[in-house]
Amino acid sequence: MAASRLLRRKSLFDSLVQPRGSSSILFFSKAAQGRRGLLTQSYARGPSEPPLIEQTVGEHFASIVQRFGDRNAVIARHQKTRLTYDALDRKSNALARGLQGIGVKKGDRVAVMLGNSIEYAVATYALFKLGAILVPLNPSFNANQVIAALKHLDATHLIISAEARLPHRPPRNNEELLKQLVTDLSASRVESEAIPSLKHVVMVDNSSGRVDTTKYRAFTPYPSIASEIPSDGAPLPPQNLSRYDIVNIQFTSGTTSLPKAACLTHRSILNNGAQIGDRMRLTERDIVCCPPPLFHCFGSILGYMATATHGAAIVFPAESFDGLASLRAVQEEKCTALYGVPTMFIEELRLINNGEVEKKGFEQLRTGIAAGSSIPANLMRELHRTLNLTELTICYGMTETSPVSAMTTTDDPIDKRINTVGRLMPHVEAKIVDPADKSRILPVNTRGELAVSGYLLMKEYWGAPDRTAEVMIPDNEGKVWMHTGDEASMSPDGYVTITGRIKDLIIRGGENIHPLEIENCLLAHPDVLEVSVVGVPDEKYGEVVGAFVVPANHKTIESMDKEELRQWVRQKLSHHLVPKYIFFLPSSDAFPKTASGKIQKFKLRETATQLVKDGQA
Repeated sequence: MAASRLLRRKSLFDSLVQPRGSSSILFFSKAAQGRRGLLTQSYARGPSEPPLIEQTVGEHFASIVQRFGDRNAVIARHQKTRLTYDALDRKSNALARGLQGIGVKKGDRVAVMLGNSIEYAVATYALFKLGAILVPLNPSFNANQVIAALKHLDATHLIISAEARLPHRPPRNNEELLKQLVTDLSASRVESEAIPSLKHVVMVDNSSGRVDTTKYRAFTPYPSIASEIPSDGAPLPPQNLSRYDIVNIQFTSGTTSLPKAACLTHRSILNNGAQIGDRMRLTERDIVCCPPPLFHCFGSILGYMATATHGAAIVFPAESFDGLASLRAVQEEKCTALYGVPTMFIEELRLINNGEVEKKGFEQLRTGIAAGSSIPANLMRELHRTLNLTELTICYGMTETSPVSAMTTTDDPIDKRINTVGRLMPHVEAKIVDPADKSRILPVNTRGELAVSGYLLMKEYWGAPDRTAEVMIPDNEGKVWMHTGDEASMSPDGYVTITGRIKDLIIRGGENIHPLEIENCLLAHPDVLEVSVVGVPDEKYGEVVGAFVVPANHKTIESMDKEELRQWVRQKLSHHLVPKYIFFLPSSDAFPKTASGKIQKFKLRETATQLVKDGQA
């Protein structure tokens, strides 16, 4: 049934449905055209249809409210609250007026440090309508990280929860963090030596009575500026906004140790969200379960913006990722789509396979998004079989590109969804260049650095022109390209394959080793649940292969056999790809990860280097 639909191969020019326009999917420059329209060089352009939306987020949202006002927009399961599009519109208008009342104006940087919630959903549109700049902060940030972020941006306002709800941890009272931000919590107004620009702190009480927020006299209670009286729900007067205005500053998720502040516009995030929804074939009848966080592009643009541009409903199972809550949300809300990174899907499948969640109630699921890292073939097949995600799509992007530049379609062949990240989004160009000579485009099927151009590029890194110039490089014709730092290849029919971060390449005795190849090999072993491969310094070879492995549920660390895993790799891959070092971790949670669930390999390299130095490898 599903298998025949999955394995159906469409022709190159017939495999993408474009609900808002033409179905053409790939255009090639004259220099890139080959026999019968196939690429010969690794350069391609996405579709030119549908046309870009030339509105601000608020203007487009008004048209969605007019069409779908009585349909559910946001469902926060943990708050037992749901808002229709009309209610979301009225509440965001009321909050916008409340924020104006405490001094928020166009261009102000307003940090939001909340979990997935109704308050976050309402604040997003309130800020977009005002033209203030939404700055999402990870609730797990410590005081030093918050201070660094707010000070870098000269932020004027902070919306924060009384408690931080983090995955697999008890709630964290934010009082100690706030004491380091604000000089005196009991004063009548906010004064901050650490962040001189900070004028107001808005407090969302999510503590269920565990925190006495009345003692925070310096702060503004969220309900006091969000209350609706009849006039508050009326549309805001014109705010003199431009679609080219910066409206969202996202801190890069930190696979390196130096996050940067990427400046995104109304035009870039609105169109990216709309195109993602198009490629998933979302309609107003869809209900999307979104466990990924709103403080990251995955939750905010792939999730919230994609649903809102199509009149679909978005479901937040909990403030932060909770596998059990996510599966129950799918079952009880009859969700048609489910989002996640591989680690989220792995946990959800474990709950089902262990019998903690019934294997029924997933019949209505059809699509979703897997992003953050590659999906191994065995995981993709299990998602099809167990969760009915037969039209699961794969996205590739980066914060700096608003974020998605390539994506599979719901009916791409299964091998394309396992081995590639799909083809380019509309109005996007990409090329694979020689990392040593960024002006040289490589032939098809050749690995190099992926560069992207188009409407989706960020404006800049805030306050960092040198770092901006390092990655946003004009070509000989003056067109600006974002050089991603990702190693990739492009097939003759325009599919992009990501083979890893260029800096993650392991160079063993002069040979380039791609961690992904070894990771996929080890993941196929029945005793391996999750794995990450890094380069470990070595006197003889410069670098050798080190593998961090999480045993499958039926195995313990003590019962794992390193030599058996090495032999597995030896039988399937070349000898030089066999890991010299294997380190076992007790669970997926032991991996150092970014907010979006990406494994921070630079931290694993540091750990491996220390273990080898200490003789514990």
